[in-house]
Amino acid sequence: MKICFITLVLSAAAVLAAEPTNAKPLTPGGVYRQGDMQRPRPTVITPPSSSTAPSDAVVLFDGKDLSHFKRQPRRDDADTSDTPKWKIENGYMEVVPKSGTLDTRDQFGSCQIHIEWATPAEVAGNSQGRGNSGVLIHGWGEVQVLDSHENDTYPDGQAAAIYHRYPPLVNASRKPGEWQTYDIICDCAKLDAKGKVVVPARLTVMHNGVVMHHAVMIEATTQKFGFALQDHHNPVRYRNIWVRPLHRYDENAK
Repeated sequence: MKICFITLVLSAAAVLAAEPTNAKPLTPGGVYRQGDMQRPRPTVITPPSSSTAPSDAVVLFDGKDLSHFKRQPRRDDADTSDTPKWKIENGYMEVVPKSGTLDTRDQFGSCQIHIEWATPAEVAGNSQGRGNSGVLIHGWGEVQVLDSHENDTYPDGQAAAIYHRYPPLVNASRKPGEWQTYDIICDCAKLDAKGKVVVPARLTVMHNGVVMHHAVMIEATTQKFGFALQDHHNPVRYRNIWVRPLHRYDENAK
């Protein structure tokens, strides 16, 4: 027992001796030290402009075609094709009422979803019947699209709500007809080897640059998912849709 204790003491002393006396603390993850010049540099990208996506984004709609989307036919629709029927003009797509919801052909893991949308400038209807659509994130829930400018409805159903779960923290809606933005950050759940959730999925939503939901825990275990733009029978418009895959620190560095 005494020999084992001495061996442990000597081993610990050797480890301490190997550490430079002026070594800086390790950063989270324990791989690199603070200020380590050997750490990989973050990838350089071109940031977005008012009309272009970041250079590392997957562009789903740039105002030209709907090739990244497929149609979900209505149950009562005799046409079962997946070809989108929404209108495209002046750089935006517009819901053709009762023509079917549009679903992304691509699937993504943890990501940032950027979407710009506008409800009709001519106000018609009220509550849920006014400029209604939605971003349906498969397996996660719906981020509601609605004309919520001076239009009262139930709080968990207004614009930027996680539908029927959480109302937005504030109402940051612009006037009907004005373009609005969503930035939706999906952080997939971390699973162990048996598929059990170790770290839950989290969802962050920004509406017109204002945080509506911050890292809200979502009961979603899917590691790959798509999303849909809802046909709720109102002529809502969409433009400038892109997705950025999110990486862990140092994972996508150069």
